[in-house]
Amino acid sequence: MALKNSSRNILLRAILIPAALLFALWLIVFVTGNLTWPTGKSRHSSEVKAFGITTPGKYLVYGIDVSHHQGNINWKKVKNMVSNNRKVSFVFIKATEGITRQDRHFAKNWKAAKKEGFIRGAYHFYYPSRDAKKQADNFIKQVKLEAGDLPPVVDIEHSNGKSKKQITEGLKSFMEIIEKHYGATPILYTNISFYYSYLAGDFDQNTLWISGYHGEERFREKFRSGWHFWQYSENGRIDGIKGGVDCNVFKGTEQDLKKLCLRK
Repeated sequence: MALKNSSRNILLRAILIPAALLFALWLIVFVTGNLTWPTGKSRHSSEVKAFGITTPGKYLVYGIDVSHHQGNINWKKVKNMVSNNRKVSFVFIKATEGITRQDRHFAKNWKAAKKEGFIRGAYHFYYPSRDAKKQADNFIKQVKLEAGDLPPVVDIEHSNGKSKKQITEGLKSFMEIIEKHYGATPILYTNISFYYSYLAGDFDQNTLWISGYHGEERFREKFRSGWHFWQYSENGRIDGIKGGVDCNVFKGTEQDLKKLCLRK
């Protein structure tokens, strides 16, 4: 009988000890949410479904960027949309391109975004092959920034056959003119490949807005520098906008975002 009880006790310990360990592990995950699983993926980097796409889940501030390609936008619907507890808080709006082009929907998008209370920013699509001063003049003529607006944005994605030195010099010239006029250092938008091929080392101190259509773990592997805005998809579905739209996150709180905005 004693032998049977001993065997029974050993069996119970063999069952209960692993169960207790599993419960303790679950409790740690439930309470802290900080456990890193063997895959290397943290609960904090989990992704969720929002805006009709897979969205990085740990961020607090989400936004979009638009141009005439989105057609006529119902900004009130954009403002009222809540998707899986996420909403659009900021918007970048295309204003100009090159020396002579202006986005035909900029003026009405700019006005409507302010009316609906969005934190808004205007961007210029920059060509390294065109005169930097004339491009800056094109932007300045179209865009009047106010207190509460984000700094001006320069979007550069193509080399246009220019060398790294030529691109760097032209872009710095453009930025200097813009900064002098608005009293704010421009935000720099580009993609991962272009940044490391032409810009890294010369613009690291700028507020960076980087496009990379990967999951967060992959994005962090590919882009190892500091960033402020991440354009994670071009296929978002937003109420009030027909078709796909670029979706972004800001790395910080809404108060942090407002600190980036113009004071006057």
